[in-house]
Amino acid sequence: MKTIIIKFGGSSLADPGKIRRAAGMVAAARRRGFSPVAVVSAPADATDDLLALAAQAGGQRLSPRETDALLASGEQISAALLALALQAEGRKAVSLTGAQAGIRTDDRFSAAAVRAVDARRLRRELAAGRIPVVAGFQGSTGGGDVTTLGRGGSDFTAVALARALGAALCEFRTDVKGIYTAHPAIVPEARPIKALTYAEVVALSALGTEVRQLGAIAYAAKHSIPLHLRSSFHDEPGTLINAGGGRPGVSCLSLRKAPDGALVSAVGRELSRAHAARGLAAAGPCAALLRSAAGAFTLRVPAERGEAALKALHAAFFGASGPLT
Repeated sequence: MKTIIIKFGGSSLADPGKIRRAAGMVAAARRRGFSPVAVVSAPADATDDLLALAAQAGGQRLSPRETDALLASGEQISAALLALALQAEGRKAVSLTGAQAGIRTDDRFSAAAVRAVDARRLRRELAAGRIPVVAGFQGSTGGGDVTTLGRGGSDFTAVALARALGAALCEFRTDVKGIYTAHPAIVPEARPIKALTYAEVVALSALGTEVRQLGAIAYAAKHSIPLHLRSSFHDEPGTLINAGGGRPGVSCLSLRKAPDGALVSAVGRELSRAHAARGLAAAGPCAALLRSAAGAFTLRVPAERGEAALKALHAAFFGASGPLT
C-alpha cells in the first residue's frame, strides 16, 4: 500500500470531538487503500499555555533545553489522544515522539534543524498494520536531548517523514478548505484554488501569508513531495501543490500591513508589466508599484485603502473581465 502523511493542525485537535473527527479521516485513508501516518500539532493554545506556565515557574530567563522539553509535551498529548481515538474505532495505532519516529536534529534549541530521519521504527509499525501517530515540531539530538523545530515545525515534520518514507502524498488538514484567490473574510467572492505550484506558495509565504511554514514548502519543492491542503472538517478537495504547469497569470492576492501603509501583492506565473499595470489601475491613483517580478508584484496603498484595493484587484483579475494571460 502507498504511504500517505496526514498532518493535523492544533485547531483540528482542540477538543475530543475534533480529535475523533481527525481519527475518522485517518481511518478513511486506510479504507481507501493507503498506509496512513498521522503527524500532529499541539492542541490549540496549548503551546501558549505551556509558555505561560514556564514563565510562572522559571521567571524571565528560561533554559532553552528545558523549554524545549516542556513544549514538546503539547504534541505528545495530541499524538496519544489521536492514537486512542483510532483504537476506539477498531484500528491499531501507536503514538510516537519525534525521537521515537527517528527525527535527528542539531542542538539549536527552539529552532533545531533536521539532520536525518531514521524511518526504521515507522516502517516496522506500518508493516505490523499499525497507524503511527507522530508528535510534530520535535526531534532529538545525537545525545538524546529533546529539541523543537521552531514556528510551524510540525509542517516540517510532515514533509521530512514524507521524504523518508517515500510517501505518495502529504496532506495538511487545517480549519480552512485550501488556498483562495484572496482572503474570503475580506473578499466574499474569493474562489478556492484547485492547484498551485511550489513557487507560488513559497512566494505567498514569503509575502507574509500564513499558508504553511516556508521551510516545509521549500523542502517539499526540493524533493518533489506532492502536497494537498485540505479541511479537517470537510472531505471536499482542497488545493494541490506540486511542480505543476498551468497557464500564466495571477493566481491569488494577499494583503498585509506595513509601517507606511498597506501592501497588496499578486502571485502567479509569468507575470508581466501588463499585469502590474492592471493592478495599479485597479488600485487607483494612490497606489505605488514597489516591486515586480515574473512570480509576483506588490503595490503600496494608504493603510485605510488596503481592503478596498484588495477587492478592486480581485475584481480586475478574477471578475467578469476575465484573467489577463
